[in-house]
Amino acid sequence: MIRGKTVSGKGDASGALLIAIVVLLAGGVVFAVFALRVDPMQGLIAEDRVISVMYVIEEDGVPLSTFVVLYYPATRRTAVFDVPGDIGMLIRMINRVDRIDSVFDPADISAFKTLVGNVLGIEIVFSIVMSSDDLRRTVDLIEGVELFVPARVSFVDGNGRLVLLPSGLHRFGGEKAVAFLTHELPDENREAVAYRRQRFFLAFLQRQAEMNEKLRMPEVARLHRSLMRTDLAERTRVMLFDEFANMETGRIAVHTAGGAPREVSGRTLIIPLHDGHLVRDVVRRSLASITRPAEGADRHFTVEVLNGTTEAGLAARTAGLLREFGYDVISVGNAEHSGFDRTVVIDRSGYEAMARNFANIIRLSNIVFEDPFREFAAAGEFAMLELRSDFTLIIGRDFNGRYVIGN
Repeated sequence: MIRGKTVSGKGDASGALLIAIVVLLAGGVVFAVFALRVDPMQGLIAEDRVISVMYVIEEDGVPLSTFVVLYYPATRRTAVFDVPGDIGMLIRMINRVDRIDSVFDPADISAFKTLVGNVLGIEIVFSIVMSSDDLRRTVDLIEGVELFVPARVSFVDGNGRLVLLPSGLHRFGGEKAVAFLTHELPDENREAVAYRRQRFFLAFLQRQAEMNEKLRMPEVARLHRSLMRTDLAERTRVMLFDEFANMETGRIAVHTAGGAPREVSGRTLIIPLHDGHLVRDVVRRSLASITRPAEGADRHFTVEVLNGTTEAGLAARTAGLLREFGYDVISVGNAEHSGFDRTVVIDRSGYEAMARNFANIIRLSNIVFEDPFREFAAAGEFAMLELRSDFTLIIGRDFNGRYVIGN
């Protein structure tokens, strides 16, 4: 009997030890999963990845503006993409071509976030949604944003109140800042409205970065969190804004995910060019720029586009393409003749790597590197240098409107 009891005791002890090990392992797994879920920021930084955040400003349950922020902590550089809600694409969940904001649901934006990611060709990790009223209160919380109004604006808002925005540079509180963002004037075109809203968003990002210490204060943090609907856990949200506080806000490139207007079922939709490949190419190059900035990457390069073919309008269309990539096209015209067989880029910037990046947009290797001082140095006309573009693109017959063929 004693021997039987001893065996049973050993069995009980072994069973208890096995159970303890299983419990510890299970606890470790649960802890690891929980830690990963509440703190993905640490994983992104540890893996040296770009942080992607979608901001949606909505009014009456409809997106007013959608911006995707791509931030790389190692270089502190950022690219921002403005994604209009009227971009049209085949939406498989409803099995038709429609506006991407047609699937927007303020209570669950996962489908909308997926579509915006598809437009840009990336996975969007985090999202923040703010109503116009939440935004107004947030701007007051960060003590206003600095905005430039080129000409005095007055209009009557949706509540019948007269709103005045004086010209010049001002720090607007929440009421006027949101009025700056949301108003549309009868004579204002689509591009002007988009540009104004982009200026607001950049000013908003910058001000949040400047006021991060205040936003970390416990009472302020709770209020700030209550003014957004987000998939960020609180610890992750704090870490994200700590990272954004390091952002070089004065060097942010803003791109619009655009396309060509097209009538679809009686409505005008913006259809991305080249089956969406153009927008995704811009995103890829922007990611390369913020993660591996080359010498000269901080500059805004100017471009002259000349049509060296008999195809009318080719220079203007190419200028639009280059603007999508963030280049400042300052001149569009015809070359000295229309018989250019080969497309060529003339580089006067002095940055060979940036000239090759520019040429790669259209898969061009034919680059002429020119000394920017050579032409005017002999005549002593150094003042004329400011009138020359960094790059001159002369389009030849080997250009098909997107790429150089047989280069």
